[in-house]
Amino acid sequence: MRRIQAIGATALALAAIGAHAEAPYSFDKTPGKLPKDVIPVEYAAHLAPDIAANTFSGTETVEIDVLRPTSTIMLNAAALEIDSASLSGKGIETAKLTPVLDEQQETLRFTLPQALRPGRYRLELAFRGKINREGRGLFYVNYQAGKLDKKLIATTMEPTDARRMLPTWDEPSFRARFRLSVDLPAGLSAYSNTPVDKQAKIAGGKQRISFKSTPKMPSYLVVLAAGEFERISTKQDGVEIGVVTTEGKKDRGQFALNASRDLLHFYNNYFGVPYPLAKLDQIAIPNGFNGAMENWGGIVYNENTLLYDPKTSPEHIKQLTFSVNAHEMAHQWFGNLVTMAWWDNLWLNEGFASWMASKATEHFHPEWRPYLANIGDRERVMNLDARKTTHPIQTPVETEAQAADAFDDITYEKGQAFLRMLEAYLGEDAFRKGIRAYMAKHQYSNTTSADLWTALERASGKPVGKLASDWTTQPGFPLIKVEQTCDDGKRKVTLSQQQFRLDEPATENRLWNVPLQVGTVNGKTMTTLLTGASTRVMLPGCEGTLVVDPHSVGYFRIQYDRASFGALASQAARLPDATRLKLLNDTWTQVTAGSIPLDAYLKLAGQLADEPRLAVWEAVLGNLGFLDALARGEPERPLVRRFIVGFAKPKLSKLGWDEKPGETAEDAQLRALLAGALARSGDEEAIAQALSRFQRWLDDPASVSPAMIGFVTSAAGRYADEKTFDAIARRMQQTQNNEERSRLLGALIQVQDPALADKVLQMALLPTTPPTMVAGIVQGVGRSHLDQAWNFAVANREQLMKTQDAVNRNRAFPGIVGASSNVRDAERMEDFVRKNFEADAQVEAQRVASGVRVRAAQKARLLPQVREALSEALK
Repeated sequence: MRRIQAIGATALALAAIGAHAEAPYSFDKTPGKLPKDVIPVEYAAHLAPDIAANTFSGTETVEIDVLRPTSTIMLNAAALEIDSASLSGKGIETAKLTPVLDEQQETLRFTLPQALRPGRYRLELAFRGKINREGRGLFYVNYQAGKLDKKLIATTMEPTDARRMLPTWDEPSFRARFRLSVDLPAGLSAYSNTPVDKQAKIAGGKQRISFKSTPKMPSYLVVLAAGEFERISTKQDGVEIGVVTTEGKKDRGQFALNASRDLLHFYNNYFGVPYPLAKLDQIAIPNGFNGAMENWGGIVYNENTLLYDPKTSPEHIKQLTFSVNAHEMAHQWFGNLVTMAWWDNLWLNEGFASWMASKATEHFHPEWRPYLANIGDRERVMNLDARKTTHPIQTPVETEAQAADAFDDITYEKGQAFLRMLEAYLGEDAFRKGIRAYMAKHQYSNTTSADLWTALERASGKPVGKLASDWTTQPGFPLIKVEQTCDDGKRKVTLSQQQFRLDEPATENRLWNVPLQVGTVNGKTMTTLLTGASTRVMLPGCEGTLVVDPHSVGYFRIQYDRASFGALASQAARLPDATRLKLLNDTWTQVTAGSIPLDAYLKLAGQLADEPRLAVWEAVLGNLGFLDALARGEPERPLVRRFIVGFAKPKLSKLGWDEKPGETAEDAQLRALLAGALARSGDEEAIAQALSRFQRWLDDPASVSPAMIGFVTSAAGRYADEKTFDAIARRMQQTQNNEERSRLLGALIQVQDPALADKVLQMALLPTTPPTMVAGIVQGVGRSHLDQAWNFAVANREQLMKTQDAVNRNRAFPGIVGASSNVRDAERMEDFVRKNFEADAQVEAQRVASGVRVRAAQKARLLPQVREALSEALK
């Protein structure tokens, strides 16, 4: 699953868990609520949706194996009514069963009159359920095609929502085959994991569509999508690949289709195990849920993450489309072919899919510099991971809510970052050899992290298990201190580590096995493994500038001694891209932690006036924007904004306001980034450029280039008067392009006028607003109008929460105060969540509150430095 901008946490009590040895996969020892004495072998399930009424009925025959004598059968069901149940098999008479549903535990239990002997049996069920508005289980989506209102249905099951459509053993280690059939109106088409096996007309103007059996797989990968779809297709390595869209959009799926073809071949070669299904459909639906879900053979996407129009879509949409596609297709191996045993090892799915997507993107599109972009993602998660409310990559999961909360930046981004560091240490060839062995051995089965470490250890001959355990079972990361001396013509480098924290000093004295590359700028490097508190390495000769982790593959901070830092900083603009970006990021983080003065960072950044890399500008402008946010309502804010304008404007002047023939896509993106920063800082020229271009765009959308459309609409929304606001809102209602609709909504939530902000908040209550946008509306308005957004959310809590899926339920309210630096906002939010939500929701509330408190402390520390440093810089 790829959740766009998903952030979460798990239990604070788990943050103190230390490293421990994990056992290889064992079905019997895998956690979960369900007993291991009965297992499903094959589901034959039939659904009859009433799409108009948002309900469905179903029947199901499950072949089960009883492994040990038992007098109970227990599986999962949620929000279902069981109409009948019976059991048959060799040696027993067909028996009607009485269902016992536990809504809180989401289980369905049958107590048998006598114990079943081990063997094969058939469980038959008839049931009813609802088609949800929010993305849980089987859900519906209303959309427009031309002037007609249309509706489709689709599924999203991960982590624990398959039980809302089918009574299932809904835990990932219970792999089984699924044979699905569905009754639909004659005009609709349907897609599932496998190709259609049979299609026949039935009474009432309907059709019955039956799909072929799936391989053995966990229940969360079951998919069904039905509606008025169009499909384009191609073939690669014997597999039919399709892109499925609602009508009139299939041309925008061509880029994804071509990418899918290339990715399938690339992954077949990398993993050494060919994609095992007959087809792979990429199904784009208009809203319904955020991101994408990797259902085996039938990946479902929010269409904004799959469709790309080269005539109107900005370059970042193209990059997003490829990245999400690469992530979900990697899951066809990592997650689907080989599945984590339990949700505590979710990172085996998500961290690996993210890592693999970056590798594939680098292979096909090195011009996008994906590894530089990943450094920015890593910075975000490291800032979360440097607080006491963090958690390890592997975290115990006991409840459904905890499983949903596991889909967070630690799982995705820290998991990916650790794998890149591990691959760099083992070497690409040894790493790939280990991955191939892992896939071949565990295909169609489940694993724990220990199974992967074993494969990589055998392939590389290095102590992977111990190294990896430190990084996956301990929260946080180290600060690496670097000191050097030159003795007798040799460079003596002392490397030491301590846990890095932003909120309060660490008391656990955690240590990691840290792979480090040490060398000189643009020179040779050596690799060493820091296994204790400190070590010393010797480099031949003292020439050149010392650098540690020159390619920025490490998940740690670096603090050089003063002379070493000065030597690097003095040539910042000439450093290799990754080295330059890491130096900037580590310096900024130490500024926010209070160990380096703000002036040191500003002087470092000041050398980059002609910086060519988009990722570096994003980092610097992001940090300056952070200062701007801290200074909201304070006298320092005009100073910060003057500095941003003075810093960014010369580069924009060099690029020019209009695109040039033959310029790179990176320069086009950089122009928009700089223009946006200037507009947010109140630069009159930037605002005037945006508003004049916006008026032209209203009359002629082709008059504004795809690269600049985000800047134009964003600034127009931020500074909108009532007339401009109404123009944006009207266009948002009229467009049938979801990419454009999302962009315009993103503009409106930035509006600075409180009266207009109230109009935006009211949009969250409209039945026509997709559930996926509701929380984002309130949270977005909260960035500029926190009290207004908070009071609105409290007053409308019940209605707002009905739109939230499993992953976002605990994040909706904390996210409103997520950018605050006022401790009172944290306290108000924590108190509200404590009184109105279940215990699992407190975890995310405390995580967000911790971030607010960290920012409050940073504000108190940095604003006095802003006055001194910027007053001097602006003279």
